[in-house]
Amino acid sequence: MSENVIIIGSGPAGYTAALYAARANLNPLVFAGWQPGGQLMITTDVENFPGFPEGIMGPDMMKLFRDQAVRFGARVEEKTVSAVDFSKSPYKVTVDGEVFESKTIIIATGASAKWLGIPGEQEFGGHGVSACATCDGFFFRGKSVLVVGGGDTAMEEANYLTRHCEKVTIVHRRDQFRASKIMQDRVLRNPKIEVMWNSALDAVVGTDMPKKVTGAVIRSTVDDSTREVATDGVFIAIGHKPNSDLFEGVLDRDENGYLLVQPGSTQCKIPGVFIAGDVADHVYRQAVTAAGTGCMAAIDAERYLESLGE
Repeated sequence: MSENVIIIGSGPAGYTAALYAARANLNPLVFAGWQPGGQLMITTDVENFPGFPEGIMGPDMMKLFRDQAVRFGARVEEKTVSAVDFSKSPYKVTVDGEVFESKTIIIATGASAKWLGIPGEQEFGGHGVSACATCDGFFFRGKSVLVVGGGDTAMEEANYLTRHCEKVTIVHRRDQFRASKIMQDRVLRNPKIEVMWNSALDAVVGTDMPKKVTGAVIRSTVDDSTREVATDGVFIAIGHKPNSDLFEGVLDRDENGYLLVQPGSTQCKIPGVFIAGDVADHVYRQAVTAAGTGCMAAIDAERYLESLGE
C-alpha cells in the first residue's frame, strides 16, 4: 500500500509538515531520523519562538510539536531512512531493510553544526557553548564571549553578539581571515571585537555547580604554547553541514550540500518531492523559519495530490 505522504526527518520542519498534512487527512508517516526532534533536542532555553513568553526548553518544545502532530493522526516512527528511490512514482524509501512507498515525499532532515571535537565542548553545550548567536546571544548580555572561526559565519556571529555582549574575541588559527572583505571590515572596525590571531581553541573549561563556562584553553599555532583565558561563553562558528548525503546524486545540491528548491516553493526538481527546513536553508536556520517551510511543504504536497486527483 502506498502512503500519501512520507516525511523524512523531524524537528520543527518535519513535525509542522506532519501537523498540516495530518489535518488535511493525508495520514502522514514520519521517519524521525537519527536525532528525533532535530537540533532543538540539544538546546536548553528557547526564548525566541512565538507563543512562549516565558521561554521553553528545546526538548519540551519538540515534544509539544510531536504530540500535536500525532493528535491529528500523524504516525511517527523513530527510525532512519537509509536509501531513497525517486526514479518513478510512487517513490520508495528504505528503512531497516523494509521498503515503503509514497505518492509524495517531504524532506526535513535538517542540518548539523560543525564542532571541533575538543574537551568541554559537548559537556557545556547549552551551558555556555553554542553554535548559534541568534539563538543564544541574548543570554550573554553584558558578558564576554569567544567566537571560533575565520569565515563569514564567524564574522556574522561576532558582529551580532556585540549587540548583547560587552566584549567579543574571535579566535582564529591563521593571521588573516578567509571571510569576505566586507565582513572582515565590519569586524575589524567594531570596537567591541578583538582578534586572537594564530590561535586555536583546545578546550572549554567551567564549573559543574552551577554548570557554566568560565574559560577556555587557547593554543598558539605558532609555537604550540597554551594559556587559559577567562570567558563567559564560547560560540563555535565554523559552519553547518546540511544532512543531505542521503540524496547525493538524486537531488540537486549547492556547493555546500544544501538541497535546492524552486523559488517561492518547497518543490525540488522531482514532482511530488518537497524540501523543508535547514537542509535547504543556509541563511536563517531558525526554528520558526523551519516550521514555516514545513507548513509550506505540507500545503504543496496536498495541492500536488489534488492535481493527481487524489
